[in-house]
Amino acid sequence: MLISILHRVTGVGLSIAGLAVLTWWLMALAGGTEAYATFAKAAVHPLGIIVLVGLTWAFFQHLFSGIRHLVMDTGAGFELDTNKRFAILTLVGSVLLTALLWVYILEYRA
Repeated sequence: MLISILHRVTGVGLSIAGLAVLTWWLMALAGGTEAYATFAKAAVHPLGIIVLVGLTWAFFQHLFSGIRHLVMDTGAGFELDTNKRFAILTLVGSVLLTALLWVYILEYRA
């Protein structure tokens, strides 16, 4: 049940916060070097990184939960143990991939 709720919440979060960040980025690109410098400065600010990490987690959580729902739509994974295992893997996978991606971004791409 928690995973289904998270699937909906992350979908809403991605559509609102993700679209806001995407729109700001596109407007900064169209606005010239000063506007883009302002966006880039905000993106590397600790609060900006928290927002981007949150959006990354929401993306992976929504993706894995969607895959889980797709598997369930085929008629598989309804057994209680299997369903619970998929739910746990969804949470663990999203946190793990988010951490791996951001370690790569912050350590190796900086």
